[in-house]
Amino acid sequence: MNAEHDLIILGGGVAGMTAAIYAARANLRVLLLDENACGGLVNWTRVVENMPSYTSIGGMELAQRMQDQVAQLGVRVEEAACIDAMDLAGEVKRIEADGETHTATAVILATGRKPVPLDVAGDCAQVHYCAICDGAPYIGKRVLVVGGGNSGFDEALALLDLGVTELTLVEKMDRFFAARTAQDKLAARPNATLLHSTEVAAIEYGDTIRSVTLRNVNTGEEQASAFNGIFVFMGQQPGTEALRGIVALDEQGYIETDENMAASIPGVFAAGDVRRKKYRQITTAMADGTVAALEAERYIRARAAARSEEHTSELQSHLNL
Repeated sequence: MNAEHDLIILGGGVAGMTAAIYAARANLRVLLLDENACGGLVNWTRVVENMPSYTSIGGMELAQRMQDQVAQLGVRVEEAACIDAMDLAGEVKRIEADGETHTATAVILATGRKPVPLDVAGDCAQVHYCAICDGAPYIGKRVLVVGGGNSGFDEALALLDLGVTELTLVEKMDRFFAARTAQDKLAARPNATLLHSTEVAAIEYGDTIRSVTLRNVNTGEEQASAFNGIFVFMGQQPGTEALRGIVALDEQGYIETDENMAASIPGVFAAGDVRRKKYRQITTAMADGTVAALEAERYIRARAAARSEEHTSELQSHLNL
């Protein structure tokens, strides 16, 4: 089955949904595909307090409000989409997903970032990357948090507020990187233990975690401990695995764009955390999505005008024969 669109947006995070809103309001036929659920990393944010017009709002609520607006504008949204193949090089862009071939004049890549996985986690079901999503089953239990940056400390505090009985936070480097205020707040909790220069060496698990081996990276000393769950916050990496060899990426895997969000292929744009940029915030993702949609609309209109002119020229040539 084939489906024609003016614009296809890959990724339903803040940048992708902002682009969808602008494109739909420009009366473009828009398809938004997301491999997971719309909202992206915002869904994993407990509280957003730097969003203009909201003094404080839950991340999941903010994402849902954006998705509701996208739906009201008639955008076709496919969540949990499996992208099988894509060809973005030609004038007509083609993306195969879930047995359907989608074509469009332009594509916006807004695939965001994904959590860096814990290497020794395997397929352990008790290893998580989002406290707000997966913290509830650990009320009254003992958890391990991996990562000493702002996310690790913020999520650790959220877990304790949720009702986790005992929490240990480990950081592989010789110091923590979170804001001093967050470090002080967590250190003040009597049921929190903070360990730097410590890594997770091994996890023994079956249906549940049997033991976790923590290793001091300086001395090599190891100690087996009991935890019911593990929450990992070691940073993010760009969601560009499927785009390698298709668009130009930098050495870290981020999409290279110009100031108009144009990628290395005509008609292909990128927006949000997936592109190379200095700041990655909700507001900067919105700005990227806005620019990408406006530039995509301009490109689509220009191509339509060019095709119309070519058709008129061909018709005139035929009449002159």
